[in-house]
Amino acid sequence: MPLDERQRAMLREMGVPVWAPLQREDTAVARVGPDASVVSTTVSTAAASATAESAARRPGDPFAAESVLRQDDPSRCAGSAAPPAGAEAPPRVGAAPGETQEASELDWPALRQAVAGCRACGLCESRRQTVFGVGHPQAHWMVVGEAPGEQEDLRGEPFVGPAGRLLDQMLRAIGVTRRESAAEGEPALSPSQQAYIANTLKCRPPGNRNPDPAELARCEPFLVRQIQLVQPRLILAMGRFAVQALLRTQEPIGRLRGRVHRYQGVPLIVTYHPAYLLRNLPDKAKAWDDLCLAMQTMENAPGG
Repeated sequence: MPLDERQRAMLREMGVPVWAPLQREDTAVARVGPDASVVSTTVSTAAASATAESAARRPGDPFAAESVLRQDDPSRCAGSAAPPAGAEAPPRVGAAPGETQEASELDWPALRQAVAGCRACGLCESRRQTVFGVGHPQAHWMVVGEAPGEQEDLRGEPFVGPAGRLLDQMLRAIGVTRRESAAEGEPALSPSQQAYIANTLKCRPPGNRNPDPAELARCEPFLVRQIQLVQPRLILAMGRFAVQALLRTQEPIGRLRGRVHRYQGVPLIVTYHPAYLLRNLPDKAKAWDDLCLAMQTMENAPGG
């Protein structure tokens, strides 16, 4: 389908080259169906050429602050069709002992209170405040990060500072926001446009060191309960510790990208943490491909 000037401008802002329209021819590609099986669908040669555009992307930032992508724009992703779904993640472990043991029975207010008062591990001694989560409690998208940093510890909100700004740009590029409601004068937001954001750990490790396994185990029931309450249609796992905690794997992110995993039946897409992307700018193109896969998976989900 031909692109109008507005669509072409959006793609240029994201650093995606816009080629001249090609004559339409139909070709078959594989996509992931609603039941996570691979099905065949037909797309035009123009769409296939868009796939090539992703690989030949000119230098630029796909997550520029001014990039805004409509979810109904067929040109929003130049990536290839979604690969087959991965295997189910192992069942979650039981609740950690101590104050976190009853997390599976808590509603939102009680869960927030339990997190704020948790002293199940030594991180409670050095934190300024806990970092619970932010976003619409019934959002279709859920972003899971690693551990709070200094800025998160100061503000009590996940993904703030430079990494948080990049995450907001990444979400904006696919038409999603962490805001719970639209700004004045804007159309109302639907759950498909909203994300709930949480971390594997609710307290900052001293000096931003890596979390240790005992800390992750103690905090896990809080995250598990958040996922149960949100009931997201898709989870974006960002960063090594988030991926390893949710998928029970020691595999590096590079080997887990590009396919659909599942956590308790929920499609899960693996991608890099925004803080990593700020240090490794070329990998932003890979993260954009991950977001394209996430959008394709969301579209194919029941009710997507």
